[in-house]
Amino acid sequence: MRKCLTGQTIAAALAGALILTVAVASQPAVALDTSAPPDLIPPPYELGEKTERDGVWTLLDSGGGVAGTVIETRLIAPLPGFAGKPMSLLIVLDRQGRFLDVKVLEQYEPVFVAGLGVKPFETFLQQYRGHSAAESLTIGVPTDAADHGASGHVYLDGVSRATASVRIANETVLAAARDVLREGAGAGSQAIVRPIRNDIEDLDWRALVEQGIAQPLTITNADVERAFANTRWADEDEEARINLDATYLDAWVIDVGPTSIARTILDDETLASLGRVLAEHEEPVLLLANGRQGLVDEKFVRNTVPDRIAARQGDFPLEVRHADIEVRLKDGVPAFEQALLLRIDRRFGFDPTLSWELEFRAIRAHGSFRPEREARAFTVDYAAPSRFFDRQDAAGQPSAVRDAIVDRAGDIAGLVIFLAVLFWLMARRLRPLARNRYFPVIRLSVLVVTVVGIGWWGQGQLSIVTPLAILSAVIDGRSLAFLLYDPFSLLLWVVTFLSLAVWGRGFFCGWICPFGALQEFTYSIGRRLNLPRIRIRPRVDAQLKKVKYAVLAVLVAASLTSASATGTLIEVEPFKTAITLGFDRAWPFVLYAVFWLVLGLFIFKGFCRWICPLGAALAVSSLARKFDWIDRRAECGSPCQFCKARCVYGAIDRLGRIDYAECFQCLECVRINETPTLCVPDRLVLKKQMAAR
Repeated sequence: MRKCLTGQTIAAALAGALILTVAVASQPAVALDTSAPPDLIPPPYELGEKTERDGVWTLLDSGGGVAGTVIETRLIAPLPGFAGKPMSLLIVLDRQGRFLDVKVLEQYEPVFVAGLGVKPFETFLQQYRGHSAAESLTIGVPTDAADHGASGHVYLDGVSRATASVRIANETVLAAARDVLREGAGAGSQAIVRPIRNDIEDLDWRALVEQGIAQPLTITNADVERAFANTRWADEDEEARINLDATYLDAWVIDVGPTSIARTILDDETLASLGRVLAEHEEPVLLLANGRQGLVDEKFVRNTVPDRIAARQGDFPLEVRHADIEVRLKDGVPAFEQALLLRIDRRFGFDPTLSWELEFRAIRAHGSFRPEREARAFTVDYAAPSRFFDRQDAAGQPSAVRDAIVDRAGDIAGLVIFLAVLFWLMARRLRPLARNRYFPVIRLSVLVVTVVGIGWWGQGQLSIVTPLAILSAVIDGRSLAFLLYDPFSLLLWVVTFLSLAVWGRGFFCGWICPFGALQEFTYSIGRRLNLPRIRIRPRVDAQLKKVKYAVLAVLVAASLTSASATGTLIEVEPFKTAITLGFDRAWPFVLYAVFWLVLGLFIFKGFCRWICPLGAALAVSSLARKFDWIDRRAECGSPCQFCKARCVYGAIDRLGRIDYAECFQCLECVRINETPTLCVPDRLVLKKQMAAR
């Protein structure tokens, strides 16, 4: 039984569907499984949706717009404290990376549990407010009380009798905040590189210099004078004015983490001390210097942050501290007046093999009573040779990408076999496949694998979310490395893009889209139950097919302007509800997905044809298709309309032409064309031959 709907009826139905979409999208988010409840967020902000990364949520302003990021440190930077467990702190950042608040969620530090109580800890954390994660935040006080920030470091007051605990807290806050900010900037989760502790290469001082392992930083008095010219500090260094050509500082920077480098320049006693003092996550950097300006001033306290030295990698400062080791150089190394061994924490994302800057600050004071201090920075770029390092992820474990591949090796292997066979059938055996008497059974069997294997088991339902994320990353200049963390879906994307050049959108939409396959099953069930089959008037159908392009345009615009709006609008896709979550979701979402499946009992794949933004994107991309893969006869369209009548997608026009942007590769027209008893021109020929006999 067939029924034909009028434009008004379809418009009313579509309006109802869109109203339901808006209703679904406007539903409050499912309760977050988090230890960061909304009442901990400082007003007027609110906790937004959880991101794809555990421990990270969006921060919403009073109007519902994205205002920043909320982080639970236990899931991002689980640095162990004295009790052996990581602190759980709540960090609230604005969009510029400034701290709006830092609060305690859970902590096990003995001094704050049974000693001082948690109040001093909470007071300490309040100091982060207003500061940026891109500042050099350190615990303690400057060696000169009149510093006033001239050194470039921001000093936070510690807690008496809890210095070590608040230092761990500071490392936790900065490691978590910077890691998330780096990822948002497209750098992804920063890899940790560990120096090779084995002796792998023979070097000497000359080789260190020639290979750039030892990098010089030479500053003359004239350089410093030029830096302070036309300021109130210009005349504060009489010695510099008298002898402009003299050396202010002649320094060398050397990463001595790798054993091959360290043993080249340090004596055995210093090497032994280095092994005892440094933690596994600390990278030792040696500074050697001559000149009238010291690397540190006379008030410097060992094992603290040097006021005159700072370091940065990219947009973020590096945590630099004195290693508290007496440095002695190996025989054969030139003599230097000063030697300072620093340590840099790699847990903050520091990669010694990538370019980073060591900054030496020349500081001058003006005035005799509470003098005003000012600094000028001189920098040297440094990068240690990668051959001396092994690369690991930020937690010191094997690569997360490699883990993802290993963990799903069986699924990926099965998907490769399935896609390879399907690709071969479509490319080499398409016509024999279409005319096979068991083709309907074969097709439904493939769709079962798609729904169960690719969809519910493999979690490989592709979504418009990925193209939108790629578009946003490309525009913002961010990395696309996030694609590597789901190798199963990435393989599907690669095959889908390859198929666009051959068949257009049909290969994906017709064979490997789980929700599309699910709709095809409901349509088959409707036929089995002898339910009315509703055919849409061609003109109405043509208009409805344009809706998906409007939906795509709205999503693209939202992705470029409002992440929160995109997160809401993306629910126009029922994929997450029906496939990813297997209908285990709040009832409005389930009702929306079921609406399309129930509609599919009567109308063939209505969502795919009219609404799907991913289908629209693939239809546009299918313009890259190189050839028409469906054979046409001279009789197709005039006078024969049989294929057009049998095409449930409405992808064949009155002239018999195929609209490949709307073809779902069901192969029905190929089957008709390849079967003489079905193709009308062939049947007429057979009829004439029979009559001639």
